[in-house]
Amino acid sequence: MNKKSSIHFDISERKVLLRVLDIISVLGVLYFLGQIFNFDYFKINSEFWVWSIVLASYLTIFGTIFELYNLQKASKFEVVVQNVILTSSLTVLFYLLTPFFTPVLPDNRLQIVYFYIAINLALLLWRYLYIVLISAPRFFKRVLLIANEEDVNRIINSLEISDPNYKVVGFISTKANETGESVREGVTRLNPIIAEREILEMAISEVVIATPQSDGITVGLYNKLIHLLEDGVSIREFTQVYEEITHRVPVQHVDKDFYRYFPFSRSNHNKLYLFSHRVLDFLFSFLGLSFGILILPILLVGNLIGNRGPLFYTQERVGRNGKSFKIFKLRSMVTDAEKNGAQFASVGDTRVTKFGRFLRKSRFDEIPQFINVVKGEMSVIGPRPERPIFVKQLSDKIPFYEVRHIVKPGVTGWAQVNAKYGTTQEDALEKLQYDLYYIKHRSLFLDISIVIKTLSTIIFFRGQ
Repeated sequence: MNKKSSIHFDISERKVLLRVLDIISVLGVLYFLGQIFNFDYFKINSEFWVWSIVLASYLTIFGTIFELYNLQKASKFEVVVQNVILTSSLTVLFYLLTPFFTPVLPDNRLQIVYFYIAINLALLLWRYLYIVLISAPRFFKRVLLIANEEDVNRIINSLEISDPNYKVVGFISTKANETGESVREGVTRLNPIIAEREILEMAISEVVIATPQSDGITVGLYNKLIHLLEDGVSIREFTQVYEEITHRVPVQHVDKDFYRYFPFSRSNHNKLYLFSHRVLDFLFSFLGLSFGILILPILLVGNLIGNRGPLFYTQERVGRNGKSFKIFKLRSMVTDAEKNGAQFASVGDTRVTKFGRFLRKSRFDEIPQFINVVKGEMSVIGPRPERPIFVKQLSDKIPFYEVRHIVKPGVTGWAQVNAKYGTTQEDALEKLQYDLYYIKHRSLFLDISIVIKTLSTIIFFRGQ
């Protein structure tokens, strides 16, 4: 049985590809520059191998901060140009400021300009080729979805938002559409009794099952899935795909299969990880509080002019194991913000002062929370602590909401660097999905990723 050739880079493969070829393209152009022209500032040879490693490290770190490896943004050239310039600028600056590990400044200062231009050209040329070639439709993963018809559009949206190259091109409904909602254009509805040969002719490379076996998976359909598996088509369960692509745990689809998501990450009980995590808490708290003291005069003046009231305030929040504590923050709202009772902050909230808006955008309002970190009530990284009244409301509506309290709450977290700002139940569900993903997969590598993404949030002034 012949199958159309289908090449697809998985989401992790494309991120690795971007990182590796960013480095290769930059080093390649610099090597070419050194061979063709009289360029002796940066050399690639066995004697100066450290120079290349340091450059590659800076490039990877700042590329992550400036979102060069965000797949949605990596497919838009106008966004890539901006992020490449920011990345190369900081990379070159730090490279020049660490001469112990990098070459000394050349007598001909123009070589630094050539160095900077070469890095930009290398990145822009390779990223343009990535958009034209690898982000092209020929590299899309073509997916067949088996689900209840009323769920199809929602499932497609949740997957394609996170991975634009993940394309659902057809579906088999296990339940009649009761809502009357039409499935989006370009997604073909297939009959459950269709021959697997026709599925293969569509170049389907993966089948995703988003319904329990007892709900519409007939013996005939089951047998056809076995045949597809024998033909090399990947068959996966939706919650597994969803978590891998979106980096969120789909609690709304877990139902009674709660045990499948426990125990969470071994790091939750790993004494070495917990000790190193606590050491980093103290380190970041020292840096954060030192920075807060440094900018305190600016905060005092801004509060005096823009807030006109107390600079600090405390509020009860729910911490680890459901125990309450007082959180410290810089005040960003008017003094009588909750005269009508507790309520979520919203986008464009009129209770937020002008100076308070600056504090939120810059995330400076959260600096006093490092005091809570030192006291052991919070960690630098973890789910954001919520108020008891909101925890009660959300726990009654969202399954497994209180599971987020099995670890310490954090100043920043996986939900804070990924989820959009919102106040609806759907927004709270999305944040919970990210929080549970962090608890399930927490590790030193994920912690570092969150810190870097937080720096990106601060640099781009995206605080909420």
